Amino acid sequence: MTQAHTLPEKLALSVLARDGIAAIWQLHVSAAEAHRSGYPRAAASILEIADAAKEAWLRAEGAREFAV
Repeated sequence: MTQAHTLPEKLALSVLARDGIAAIWQLHVSAAEAHRSGYPRAAASILEIADAAKEAWLRAEGAREFAV
């Protein structure tokens, strides 16, 4: 059975696949820039993607630990 992913989760997985763990930091930097520029809702959306990316990364790391 496959798990249904939310849009932020799908975006997070895509960004992680393309850019790796550095994407999480870059998403946080982008959220800060959006907030400073007066776009708090965009910043919140970007942070949601960053959080989903972090969770996906941590799940993958946990799966690797048990695979050894």
